[in-house]
Amino acid sequence: MDNRTKGEIGENYACSFLEKEGFVIIERNYRKKWGEIDIIAQKDGITHFFEVKSLRVASLGSVDMVYRPEENVHGLKVRNIRRMIETYLFDKGVTEQDFSFHVLCVFVEMGTGEVRVKWIKDVIL
Repeated sequence: MDNRTKGEIGENYACSFLEKEGFVIIERNYRKKWGEIDIIAQKDGITHFFEVKSLRVASLGSVDMVYRPEENVHGLKVRNIRRMIETYLFDKGVTEQDFSFHVLCVFVEMGTGEVRVKWIKDVIL
C-alpha cells in the first residue's frame, strides 16, 4: 500500500472520528504549492485544522510506547502548516476568527483492521 492510499484511509477514519465528536467537516486536502491541510472542520463557531498521521501497526497494545507519528510534525512542516492556515483564512475572506490546530494519529492494526485515534489538541504553531 502506498503512502497516499494509507493516508487517505487514515483521513477517512479521522473524519468519521471527528463527526462522532460533533465536528462538521468543511474541507479535506486543501492544497497549495507549499503544503496541504488534511482536514478543516468546524465546531461551536471555531475552525479547526487537522494534520493526520496514519500508521499500520502489528498490535494496538503497544502503540503509545513504540510509535509517535506526531514527531513528524516539526520545523518546516509546522511553518508550512501555519502558512497554509493563514492562506486558507485569507482565501475565505476571514479576517478575525478563532481557530485551533490539532494532530490526529490514526493507528490501524494490520491483522484485525481495528483503529485507534490519538488526538493531540491545540498544538501551538
